[in-house]
Amino acid sequence: MTPRLQCDPIDPDARWPDGLTIRARLASDAAGIAALHNLPGYRFGTLRTPYHSADEIRKGIENQPATVTALVAVLEDQVVGDIGLTRHAGRRAHSGSFGMGVHDAFRGRGIGAALLGEVAAMADNWYNLKRLEMTVYADNDAALALYRKFGFEVEGTLRHFAFRDGAFVDALTMARLRA
Repeated sequence: MTPRLQCDPIDPDARWPDGLTIRARLASDAAGIAALHNLPGYRFGTLRTPYHSADEIRKGIENQPATVTALVAVLEDQVVGDIGLTRHAGRRAHSGSFGMGVHDAFRGRGIGAALLGEVAAMADNWYNLKRLEMTVYADNDAALALYRKFGFEVEGTLRHFAFRDGAFVDALTMARLRA
């Protein structure tokens, strides 16, 4: 019997795009994740550098800390998005942060919202996180709109946060606080 790798949406009100599966990331996903991470649009919106190998990704999956929950979005047997939630420890145990991205050819189809919805539901209903936070490039309008839709607010600007494609870019810190 094959183990069930996917879950139904944690939030009963969630609406995923037709045919989309969200599940835990597996070592066997390494080639698909490497292909995703090497896309120019995906990479432009993240801190990733060019030329990630499947072996590098596989090793990261195999050595994933217990405080990380990593999910992939799969459509027609292709990895089309990923998200990782890191739960903090000690005096920050009430908080977590995440990073995510969606395949260049699949943007605007609700995949990012589905991934973020799962992580937000896990943070709220399974990990009891009061604070969920991230950084986002200040020029990433699509991501900013998605995060605002989920109740994230800008807390500050990180000037010259990263060097991207030959220039320094600013990032915004955003967080969502649960009452």
